[in-house]
Amino acid sequence: MKPVCLVIGAGAGIGGSVGRKFAQEGYHAVLCRRSDGEGLEAMVAQIQNEGGDATGFLLNAAEPDVLEDRIAQVERDIGPIEVVLFNLGAQIGDRALADTSYKQFELGWRLATFALFRVAQSVLPAMVERGHGTLLVTSATAAVRGNGGQHSHAAAMGGRRMLCQSLNAEFAPKNVHVAHVLIDGAVDAPDTLGRMLGEETFEKLREARGKDKDGLLLPEKMAETYFHLAQQHRSAWTHELDLRAFSDLAWWNHR
Repeated sequence: MKPVCLVIGAGAGIGGSVGRKFAQEGYHAVLCRRSDGEGLEAMVAQIQNEGGDATGFLLNAAEPDVLEDRIAQVERDIGPIEVVLFNLGAQIGDRALADTSYKQFELGWRLATFALFRVAQSVLPAMVERGHGTLLVTSATAAVRGNGGQHSHAAAMGGRRMLCQSLNAEFAPKNVHVAHVLIDGAVDAPDTLGRMLGEETFEKLREARGKDKDGLLLPEKMAETYFHLAQQHRSAWTHELDLRAFSDLAWWNHR
């Protein structure tokens, strides 16, 4: 039975690329996403055509019990979850305070922070019992810097970062590796950044900064870092790192 890499938020960018990388390295990739069943099936088929093992599920992480039930089903029917990538986005868009409803603000927290708490509570005890495991958490610049119009996103991502620190404090001594991966730049991902910007604007950005210019973060290259984190020896674990393209200014240097 192969070890399982469970990806919560398996879009065509980071999540799908990380799942594919782990499958190439001998894991069974379990890919979960909210929508686009055809896209999910295509990712699973690609991994299988390359000789890897993968399974896909549609799920809405904001719904009660969905995450908990899926984790239990994977453990029961597919195999022990050795690595979890929590890759859910929580961006509701650029909104002034007066234009941010209670429901919208809360949605950011439910996706970014509460869903991570639910995943951790469902999977980490089993990792402790088995004596090892890894929880990789994708985060964003908003976790360390709040900008105007980002009230929900910054509060939610800041909460995600602090939750990761608390999880690390409790579970690292129990041989479970918790890593917070701060994405400090634009990712060349059509179903995240592309959807936010629109197809035409996204393609213009790719022409100006992406492709052979390497000015956008490439998901397949990012996946190599995620895999490295999961293989680190515990004498030199990384808890937090940031990723950005070589030409980007780091978050702490922005005006």
